[in-house]
Amino acid sequence: MITAAEYGNTSWDLTVQVDEKDTEENKQIIRVKGSDHVGGIMLRLVEQIKTPKDWSDYALWWEQKNCWLLKTHWTLDKYGVQADANLIYTTQHKPLCLQLPNMKHIRLTVSFSSVVFKTVCDICRTLNIRRSEELSLLKPPDDPSKKKKKDKGKNPAVDDVIIMDAVAGNSGLYSKTMTPIYDPETGSPASATSLWFGQNDLTVSQPNLSPAELAKVYKPLALVEKAVINSGWLDSSLSLMEQGIQEDDKLLLRFKYHCFFDLNPKYDAVRINQLYEQARWSILLEEIDCTEEEMLMFASLQYHICKLTKSSEPLDFSNKTDIDEVDAALSNLEVALDGGNTDKILEDITDVPKLADTLRLLRTTFGTAVFSTGCEVVPDVSVTEKKFGIKLLLPVADGMNEVYIRCDNETQYAKWKAACILASKGKTMAYSSYRAEVRNIQSFLQMKSVATPPGQAAPDLDAMEMNAECFVSPRFAKKYKTKQLTARILEAHQNVASLSLMDAKMRFIQAWQSLPEFGIKYYIVRFRGSKKDEILGISYNRLIRIDMATGQPLTTWRFSNMKQWNVNWEIRQVTIEFDQSVSVAFTCQGCDCKVVHEYIGGYIFLSTRSKDQNETLDEELFHKLTGGQE
Repeated sequence: MITAAEYGNTSWDLTVQVDEKDTEENKQIIRVKGSDHVGGIMLRLVEQIKTPKDWSDYALWWEQKNCWLLKTHWTLDKYGVQADANLIYTTQHKPLCLQLPNMKHIRLTVSFSSVVFKTVCDICRTLNIRRSEELSLLKPPDDPSKKKKKDKGKNPAVDDVIIMDAVAGNSGLYSKTMTPIYDPETGSPASATSLWFGQNDLTVSQPNLSPAELAKVYKPLALVEKAVINSGWLDSSLSLMEQGIQEDDKLLLRFKYHCFFDLNPKYDAVRINQLYEQARWSILLEEIDCTEEEMLMFASLQYHICKLTKSSEPLDFSNKTDIDEVDAALSNLEVALDGGNTDKILEDITDVPKLADTLRLLRTTFGTAVFSTGCEVVPDVSVTEKKFGIKLLLPVADGMNEVYIRCDNETQYAKWKAACILASKGKTMAYSSYRAEVRNIQSFLQMKSVATPPGQAAPDLDAMEMNAECFVSPRFAKKYKTKQLTARILEAHQNVASLSLMDAKMRFIQAWQSLPEFGIKYYIVRFRGSKKDEILGISYNRLIRIDMATGQPLTTWRFSNMKQWNVNWEIRQVTIEFDQSVSVAFTCQGCDCKVVHEYIGGYIFLSTRSKDQNETLDEELFHKLTGGQE
């Protein structure tokens, strides 16, 4: 025990602001000393305020240090809190305005004290989106036009805000045991889902904007502008409050990492629809390049999805099942032991099929081209022009060698591309997925065809009840008269007219994934030894060095050849070591190097996932791979 005089010599007045209203009425002065625990101070503070309310969500926020005092057993001395500290006693959960991939807004109460990785998990659990590790929060880019024209009006794509009166993560809609929230028989939402979302079901695709409204949000972006937007990803290892996000701020919820694991229509109705919406907007706003042929294919799928959505077709979960090689082999073995006959799903691994054809080959770089695991297979196809090319990027010590293969027809192209894709993964054509891959490629080629299939009548232009210009980017719409565009979309639509609603969305996502620029995020960097800024492209499987002036890729490095990477936090330089003693180092010019470091580490983390993990995330491993040692 110490005397009152002695206590006075070792204690001081600590000013605490209750809530975030900076008024004298909200300020409390409490006598403390350095050895006092945070939890005890909070208890004394509540007793002093004498306001009957639930204080359980409140915690202390240290404004100058930009941090939460969440470890209630720590003392003020351990935190370094002194008399000049400005502390705020505020709620940890606050409302946040989120723009979903479908461009609609929701207002949801989320944790401002948990790290963003955990907050996103809670948001996705509430929205019923599995695999939350693929998503993150992005700061919206500044729009200079809104500052000049304050009376411009609401964005037509995002007029309505869905108010969700619940705390993210506390909803009972999400099921870790993979219990379907939609009736597999009828496809109708479960009662809890219907009660929650009402008429704003997140599984329903949004109507396309009119051409005039689409033109208002359409803004072609150069690589540098895309890099500026990508600098806005929040740090997953810090809380919202620590990153300057305030109550009711607007953030974008987006699929950040473009490797979508275990997409299953039975459990992923919301996830698939939001993925489709993000893909659809990236095509309409030309955030990703595609050919005229591909634009028409995407337009026909959008038109088909709009038709089925308007007709209120029930969700179709399909009876198709994913059969991997082990299951297929066990199935064959079981039938064989029973003495029965079977159509072998998995070929005899001793009988490796061979593919031999006369092909035209062009090597754009000199040296010996060795096809190996980790190569990149890029399509170069125009069905209309009868052009069927395959570009192979083969890893070498200083980047990639390029080999171009020209096929004569669709059948030859499908077989060779499928074989190349399997070979890039270290597999042979003996794998059961080879034939499925061939059929998948042939299906995509058919979707790209805008010619009327044999035996079918030419489409009736009056049959399209919607404006054809709604389904293509504004720049593309200017190339055609409305009737011409309508005819071409309807012709392409005949190739997808038999698809169910869910299959059509899946095909759209798959076609989006097949685009050469799919998933590439751009950053402005300066490579070690260079005197000029360049663009670094980060994809799910590689890094790309891009010339800022021409937009042409200069060098590609595969993640599969990466040995290690680290950050020198003093000079903010990222260094990456690859096989064959290749070292790459750069500093980020448009953002903190932590943003790029997290992107690379995040993709490495996602590559460790497997289906037997039962959706359990190793959050510690994620932060180890993405956080660095700052």
